Amino acid sequence: QVRLVESGGGLVQAGGSLRLSCAPSERPVNSYAMAWFRQAPGKDREFVARISQNGVTTYATDSLKGRFTISRDSAKNTVYLQMNSLAPEDTGVYYCAAARAVSRVEFGRESRYDYWGQGTQVTVSS
Repeated sequence: QVRLVESGGGLVQAGGSLRLSCAPSERPVNSYAMAWFRQAPGKDREFVARISQNGVTTYATDSLKGRFTISRDSAKNTVYLQMNSLAPEDTGVYYCAAARAVSRVEFGRESRYDYWGQGTQVTVSS
C-alpha cells in the first residue's frame, strides 16, 4: 500500500507563507498524477491544485493560481505546495493525493485518486 507522507502545515498570520510537502513511499513521484485538496471547517473537501505525470499544473481558481504554486522535485521524490499571501479563508486541513492515472477532465474529483496523505493543518490568523 502506497503511503503519502505530508509535512509543512502550521499556524501563520495573514499575508504569510507556508510550504507543504508530500512524498510517496513507493515509485517515483512523477509516475503519479499528484494533487492537493483542502477541507475547511464545516465544509466539503475541495480541489486546490494538481500536477500531472507530464508536469502540467492546474489550479482550482485564478486566485489560487496567483498565490499557490504546485511543483515537483524528482530528485527528492517530493511534491510541494508553496502557499503565499495566505488569508484566513485558506484555513483548513490540506491533503495530498496521488493517482496512477487521471484524465484532464477528472483531475478535480476526489474519487479519481488512489492514495491519500494523512492531512496537515494550515491555520491562518487574521
